[in-house]
Amino acid sequence: MKPSGSRLVEIAALRHAVPYLALFRGRTFVVKLGGGALAEPRALAAVVEQAAALHHLGVRVVMVHGGGTQANELARALGLEVRQVAGRRITDEATLRVVTMALNGEANTAVLAACRAAGLPAVGVSGVDGGLVIARRRPPVVVPGESAPVDYGRVGDIESVAPRLLVQLLDAGWMPVVSPLAADARGNVLNLNADGVAGALAVALGAEKLVMMVDTPGLLGDAADPASLISYVDLAGLARMRAAGSLAGGMLPKARAIEEALRGGVPRAHLISWRSPDALLWEVFSNEGSGTLVVPELAALSPDERVPEATG
Repeated sequence: MKPSGSRLVEIAALRHAVPYLALFRGRTFVVKLGGGALAEPRALAAVVEQAAALHHLGVRVVMVHGGGTQANELARALGLEVRQVAGRRITDEATLRVVTMALNGEANTAVLAACRAAGLPAVGVSGVDGGLVIARRRPPVVVPGESAPVDYGRVGDIESVAPRLLVQLLDAGWMPVVSPLAADARGNVLNLNADGVAGALAVALGAEKLVMMVDTPGLLGDAADPASLISYVDLAGLARMRAAGSLAGGMLPKARAIEEALRGGVPRAHLISWRSPDALLWEVFSNEGSGTLVVPELAALSPDERVPEATG
C-alpha cells in the first residue's frame, strides 16, 4: 500500500527536519512568553506542547514568562492604580506585592499546569531562587516627555546572572520556568523586565537561540500592518528601525534584550507569534521560519535563509 498524500507530506517534513535535529540536540533555547499568551489557555497549551516536542528531541529549553496582564487584573481587583511610564510599571510596595503574587503565583503556576498536561517535566523558579539573578534598584531616570526624573520604585536592572541552578535542572532533565523577579545583594525583591531576564539568561547559559513569542507575526516594518513582516534583520538594521521610530511600546525592551543577547554571544534571536499554530517548531525546523530572525550581521545567513529581502 502506498502512503497517502498527507503521510508523504509528514515524511517529507520529518526528512527536512533531520539536519536540525542533529544540530540542536543538547543545545539550549531560551523561550520568552508574555502574559497575554498565559491568559489564553489554548494558546498556552499549544506553546507548551511545542516546547515539549523540543524537550523530547533533546533540546534544553528554558522558558521565561511575563505576567503584566495578570498583575493588572489583580491590581484592579484590589483597587490599586496601574501606573506605567514608557512601558515600565511604577512599582511601589503595594504593587510589588501584587506583582509577586501574579508572577510567582498565577502566571508561573499556569505555565507549570500546562506543562503537566503536555507531559513536560517542568520546575518553576524566579530570579530570587538560588541567587539566579542579582539586580540593583533602578535610580530615578529622565524619560522623554516627563517633566521630572521618574522613580520607578521597586524596579530593578540586572547586575549579574548565576545560572548554576538552571544548569543543574537542565542536566537532570527538567525544563525551568522562570519568573522575572529578582533581589539585590541585601535580599530586597525587585520587579524586572521579563525580556531583559530572558536575554541575560540566554547569554549566561550560552544559548543557541533566544526566542521571543510576541502578539504580532514578528517584527513589522509598519506596526499597523501585519503584512509588513520582516523575515530577517541584523543589529545594524535594528538600530535603523529604532532611529526611524519603527520600534515602539513593548517592542523596544524586546529589541534591547535581543541586542544585548547577540552582543553577548547568542548566535540568533527570533520574534514569532504565540498566536500562530506551530510557530515555534516551524521557526526552528525550517529555513523559511514563521517570524523574524535577528542575527549580528546579515553575512551570518546562509543562502537558503535569505528568503524575501529584509527591510530596515
